[in-house]
Amino acid sequence: MDSRTFLYTTYIATTPERLWQALTEPALTERYWGVSFESDWTEGSPLVWKQGGATMADPEQVVLSSDPYRQLAYTWHSFTQAWAKGVGLSEDVRAEIAAERRSAVTFDLEPQGSQVKLTVTHDFDPAGALHAMCSQGWPPILSSLKTLLETGEPLPAR
Repeated sequence: MDSRTFLYTTYIATTPERLWQALTEPALTERYWGVSFESDWTEGSPLVWKQGGATMADPEQVVLSSDPYRQLAYTWHSFTQAWAKGVGLSEDVRAEIAAERRSAVTFDLEPQGSQVKLTVTHDFDPAGALHAMCSQGWPPILSSLKTLLETGEPLPAR
């Protein structure tokens, strides 16, 4: 295998439509993730990532797959100096992860009665440090997403 993969599955008491909305609407992603996105969410479209006061846009930062209410995939964001400063990441770490092969994340949505099974798959550079960082970051983000959709409020910021 030429990559390392993070795989996480959770079940959320919601609809595929509401989960899709939570994955794609900036006002919602900002609430549980602290990130907002700008995109028209069609395959091949650019994806602008906003976090920590920084805006990241890059020609290789694109939507890979968009099948509303079923699957969404995109390349992971560009690691700029402004982003690193905004989120409190050292320049050494930023430079290390910026040198890695661009990763990609896929969200698979599968209705399961009154719930939606959400599977997140994130593929990484096999020799990189980003895998360990994201593997620690995804569980609280996805827990906050689940909590937001089930209760109306995300988990408290950490």
